[in-house]
Amino acid sequence: MAQQFNPQNVKTRTSVLVFIKGSTAPLVLYVENPQDLYNELVQAMKSSTASFIEKETSGPLKKVCFVSNQIAALAMQEEQYV
Repeated sequence: MAQQFNPQNVKTRTSVLVFIKGSTAPLVLYVENPQDLYNELVQAMKSSTASFIEKETSGPLKKVCFVSNQIAALAMQEEQYV
């Protein structure tokens, strides 16, 4: 018998996608407060001085680092999971 779909079991989470210059796939970062991380990275992109950014995340990537002047784009993605 097929398992019934129960919409009450569906949860959503938001990740921050960081597109690095020269990379084909974005870094997908799961953090406690994605809006704060997004805002922090936007400010780093606006800065004329390059800065080293290192973050610990709760997703498959446990720790990530990159230089702010290598960020090509940012996005926030909401996804559903069970």
